[in-house]
Amino acid sequence: MKRHSLLLLGFIILACGLAALAIGKRRGMSEGQVIVTGKALIGGPFNLTDHTGKRVTEKDFAGKFTLVFFGYTSCPDICPAELQVISAALDQLGERATNVTPLFITVDPERDTVKKMAGYVGNFHERLVGLTGSAEDIRAVVKTYRIYSGKVDDGHSSSDYLFDHSSVVYLMSPSGEYLAHFAYGTGVDKMAKGIAKFL
Repeated sequence: MKRHSLLLLGFIILACGLAALAIGKRRGMSEGQVIVTGKALIGGPFNLTDHTGKRVTEKDFAGKFTLVFFGYTSCPDICPAELQVISAALDQLGERATNVTPLFITVDPERDTVKKMAGYVGNFHERLVGLTGSAEDIRAVVKTYRIYSGKVDDGHSSSDYLFDHSSVVYLMSPSGEYLAHFAYGTGVDKMAKGIAKFL
């Protein structure tokens, strides 16, 4: 009798487990269950214009690490400061970083023309590539990299404006996958060490 009760209890537990698994599978299918792959959903295809006027896509940077930073040339402080840190980190790494291309993607395509981008990126690292495009192009790449940007009145002029925007630097692999990121305020040494881990 005791053995019969244990067998019955085991059968009930097994049946409940199978039922729960079946319900979970049905719910997952009906609700569009998200499968976690362990990869960050940052980055992907883009179609932009570089500071020389050449149309480029992510394929033009295949085989290279990229440091991707979004900003705009009229940014009063955060953008130039971050681009200086990126430049100094690459200089500190020297020859080890020859396969790293820094990309500066504008969130202000209305003002950041090819000519303006060319004059701006020349103030920073020799390998820095400035990228602009149409408003639609920029909206697409901002979405691809999960970047926030929004226009704000600067309070001094009816025609001038600023942008609130994410100030993170992404390190992307030679195959275009997310590797690491550096928050605003990361120092030169820390950024250089963070990049070096993947080289």
